[in-house]
Amino acid sequence: MALLQVNYLSCALFRTVPLNVILPTDKIDYATGTYLMKDGQKFKTLYLLHGLLGNYTDWVSGTRIQRWAEEKNLAVVMPSGDNSFYFKGPAPMNDYERFIGEELLTVTRRMFPLSDQREDTFIAGLSMGGYGAIRNGIVFSEKFSHVAGLSSAVHFLENPSEDHFTKGFFADPAAAAKTNLNVKVAFEELLAEGRKQPRFYLSCGRKDDLMPANESFRDFLTERGADVTWDEEPNAGHEWDFWDSQIKKVLDWLPLGEAQAGLGSGNVKVEKE
Repeated sequence: MALLQVNYLSCALFRTVPLNVILPTDKIDYATGTYLMKDGQKFKTLYLLHGLLGNYTDWVSGTRIQRWAEEKNLAVVMPSGDNSFYFKGPAPMNDYERFIGEELLTVTRRMFPLSDQREDTFIAGLSMGGYGAIRNGIVFSEKFSHVAGLSSAVHFLENPSEDHFTKGFFADPAAAAKTNLNVKVAFEELLAEGRKQPRFYLSCGRKDDLMPANESFRDFLTERGADVTWDEEPNAGHEWDFWDSQIKKVLDWLPLGEAQAGLGSGNVKVEKE
């Protein structure tokens, strides 16, 4: 297992952007000192988004995602989204929607042995990143088969407010609520266009102020026949202990088959071809 920091020049954002990438290492033959990856092997991949005020280091420092991913032999890509909510901002050179839904997949698949199959490609996030994962997972549903939102910030356009904080992100919240910036509108567009639906994992702590909006979105999806897995914790708030336990559940929910733990300091394997 490798934890890599990547910096590359983004065309969508027109600046150098950082990523953390967890990359599995399959097996090693100590007799020859070579890795025993099968020819053409491609790893299933989770694109994992941070929350407001965070960056690409949050998931590694706040949870045990590296350990969980190693156990599942899963690649994880963690970009920085600034405070963008992962959509195209009004200022030029801030197209976070294209960055997340198109460019990031193309660039990381060229850099690393990642599967380009929809069924092997997943997106998840917490809070702001939960909103970003849900919305981009719907907008780019032909690319992501599974979407997970933890304590997702889907509340801003539920009952759009004109407060300074909300307007700082959405400019005209009332107008934005009628577009696919509203995750409910985005899903209605998906249905109207007959596009593939992703499977959803949604969760929130009962002590989190975002619980009502997350329950509302869960019910909205369920009423429209979406495949939704819901989880909640009675004593959890908007906090890392909750997200740490939940990301493990997300990985257990993903279709990873009989994945064997990759090579790492906690799982030393000596095998020969």
